[in-house]
Amino acid sequence: MTWRPRLVALDVDGTIVDHDNQLSPAVKDAILALRAQGIPVVIATGRAVPGVYDVLDKLGFREGLGVASNGSVVFDVDPFEVVHTTTFDAREAVRRVLERVPEALVAVEEVGIGYRVNRAFPHGEITGDIILDEVERMVSQPVTRVVVRAPDHDRDKFSSLVEDLGLEGTNYYIGYTAWLDLAPEGVSKASGLDVVCHRMGLTAADVLAVGDGNNDLEMLQWAGRGVAMGQAPDELKAAADDVTGAVEEDGLAAELRRWLD
Repeated sequence: MTWRPRLVALDVDGTIVDHDNQLSPAVKDAILALRAQGIPVVIATGRAVPGVYDVLDKLGFREGLGVASNGSVVFDVDPFEVVHTTTFDAREAVRRVLERVPEALVAVEEVGIGYRVNRAFPHGEITGDIILDEVERMVSQPVTRVVVRAPDHDRDKFSSLVEDLGLEGTNYYIGYTAWLDLAPEGVSKASGLDVVCHRMGLTAADVLAVGDGNNDLEMLQWAGRGVAMGQAPDELKAAADDVTGAVEEDGLAAELRRWLD
């Protein structure tokens, strides 16, 4: 029998929306058309919970499950209810990074609310309620996610620095800028989607997943069909089952239209 997705899992930034957080009409129409045919769509993102609601409001629906914070948080969308979280002790990892980059910005997720930060992040980079706090207090208890941002640093040099730190006991991702995401070891969008599939009576083989970043690698390898966006790094493209167009070309819409009746 011809394979067909029973669940679609979508990254947000660089996949659903462009890097200015804009949603194209073609992408919106394709997502809504799939849902109209009974195929559920789940957001699977590095964003925190408020960032998931931001894109859902752009799409015009609030239902089902969401995967936030690179898989650390799985929640029912309406009404909001956390169904699964994974936490870790971030103190040592944060200490090591700040020893090398003492001027770095640090944000710790407050699940369903926003972030606690040591200093203000560039406008629009994190969403939800932003609370100013001290780093030591922010990481004194287990957390779901930490973001470390070094706006004045070159991305490649920052990446090399982080890789030299030996951040044991954590799962980490480097973004397109000098942006570091720290998550619990073994946690990824794939592990969050496993929770979703279990609740829906599905398996990874039933899932179409689309993404564009380093934090999408496990998800694309895990899914029955994993598709990389055209602007994705070469490592992600090599791991994917297929590559679609870039976000500026409405690549997600092109992939989703393949599965419309």
